[in-house]
Amino acid sequence: KTLADSVRADFPALDQSLHNGTAPITYLDTAATSQKPSVVIDAIGRYYGRAANVHRSSHALGTKATEEYEAARASVAKLIGGPRPREVVFTSGATDAINLVAQTWGSANVGRGDEIITTALEHHSNLVPWQQLASRVGASVKYVRFDQDGELDLEHLKSLLSSRTKLVAVTHVSNVLGSVTPVRAVTDMAHRTGALVLLD
Repeated sequence: KTLADSVRADFPALDQSLHNGTAPITYLDTAATSQKPSVVIDAIGRYYGRAANVHRSSHALGTKATEEYEAARASVAKLIGGPRPREVVFTSGATDAINLVAQTWGSANVGRGDEIITTALEHHSNLVPWQQLASRVGASVKYVRFDQDGELDLEHLKSLLSSRTKLVAVTHVSNVLGSVTPVRAVTDMAHRTGALVLLD
């Protein structure tokens, strides 16, 4: 049994076959909707079975919901090496998260004449929020070129970075070309100029 077979069984949507049982489902549209494993579906069902607002109710159901929410946040912080659970923010997905960063951090930290660097390898969810922010505050968006193999041109990135660069927003793996961004190199280059990095 392969790892894929073992993992497939955890996902009800993937634990099916097509063509009269001759072919397992292969799902490649995770950018649009990610499939949920049974443990997540079960946890959501348990929550809705005794739903209460997190951080807004002092009764028993509200207290329990808040405790479970905060335990999940602590678990995620530990998993990703986050120093403080309160720094973990749950959103409905990457698109929502990027928009939240653009509308909060971006509005407070990017101004007229500042620059945001991204790439043509990005999904719209990592382009449009920065274009809208730049338009709203008078900043500019610059795009790192990529080569004929779909790899980022790091020399071009280096030439774009300046003291005006506030953010470099890049995908880790492009759903446009499948390119893998050299995240460590991009992050090191951005940080040397004082820019932050948003990794989609």
